[in-house]
Amino acid sequence: MSASCFDLPPDTGFGPENLPYGVFSTEPGGRRRVGVALGDWVIDLSRLDVPAVDALAAPSLNPLMARGPRTWAALRARLERLVCDPEICDAVGAHLIPLDRVTLHLPFEVADYVDFYSSQHHAENLGRMFRPDSAALTPNWKHLPIGYHGRAGTVAVSGTPVIRPSGQRQPAGGGPVFGPSQRLDLEAEVGFVVGVGSQQGTPVRVGDFAAHVFGVCLVNDWSARDLQSWEYVPLGPFLGKSFLTSVSPWVVPLDALGSARLTPPARDPQPLPYLRDDAEPWGLDLTLEVRLNGELLSCPPFREMYWTPAQQLAHLTVNGASLRTGDLFASGTVSGARRDQRGSLIELSWGGTEPIRLADGTTRTFLEDGDVVTLTASAPGPDGTRIGFGEVTGAVRSAP
Repeated sequence: MSASCFDLPPDTGFGPENLPYGVFSTEPGGRRRVGVALGDWVIDLSRLDVPAVDALAAPSLNPLMARGPRTWAALRARLERLVCDPEICDAVGAHLIPLDRVTLHLPFEVADYVDFYSSQHHAENLGRMFRPDSAALTPNWKHLPIGYHGRAGTVAVSGTPVIRPSGQRQPAGGGPVFGPSQRLDLEAEVGFVVGVGSQQGTPVRVGDFAAHVFGVCLVNDWSARDLQSWEYVPLGPFLGKSFLTSVSPWVVPLDALGSARLTPPARDPQPLPYLRDDAEPWGLDLTLEVRLNGELLSCPPFREMYWTPAQQLAHLTVNGASLRTGDLFASGTVSGARRDQRGSLIELSWGGTEPIRLADGTTRTFLEDGDVVTLTASAPGPDGTRIGFGEVTGAVRSAP
């Protein structure tokens, strides 16, 4: 790809090889429309001569995502030329807005939300904590991507305050009590946004992943571990998860991640036929970073995820469940083999028994009121470039 016509920061993750989509406005209560990040600017796509321009004046990405891969590819090709061809890039320059002058909004209307549990390191860590006398993994874990159906209405854009949830919890040695969660946690995850829906009763094959998924974002699936541990038997997560799920304001298109694709870890035993992905694997070489109050805590590697997003989508629909434009499914907590690669505080503090010492001398086991969590990520792009995902940030506020 040619270099951009514009003077971009040398370390930008928002170069012409990325061109992630978001939704922005320039004044309080003002018109929302679709933009693309380029360096420290956002390009107002609604003012350009590009394919699907009518969909780009919408207040969400859903109309564009519903158009499908041919439209996505045509728009991306046109944008690449507009920002890289010196003969025509003046058409873009007039519609560049500094990022610090815009408000970024939830980029898509969330139809459904499903969260998976696909990191073997994360699952084994939790298994060792909660079932020390049993096998770390449950018997089904290596046979299917485990997940739960979340609450679409509480998916919110980065910057939305994290109000500490209240609910029932069971202190050691006593009966249940009601009150604010004492074990509020973060979960560093990667999300996948569905553009093209599917017909109910027709499963989506592993090989059809790119025909349905528009792009990738970052996710923090905040978790109240004490509420979760009391309520999850026998039906799984509920109030411990449903109070807030934060997503980044930028959606990186799948076409920007060609250089990041790789073969996932070997699966043993061999998955059932509908989950086999030897012909078209969708492992991704993303590196996440987890910061607490600005301090780097860990760097979870997405490349080590056992189940890929293509397998997750195939399993999600194998029973005939349909997809809709705006569906979001997330990877589950991303964790690696080392301590500094764990994607949640419950792992970093080993269930609260090994407090995390911060640079300011304080310690944490779980999140305290006033804490600010920021997740970022990057992936390799073409010719040594890096693809950025922006960030997803949340500040913890006390329970009302």
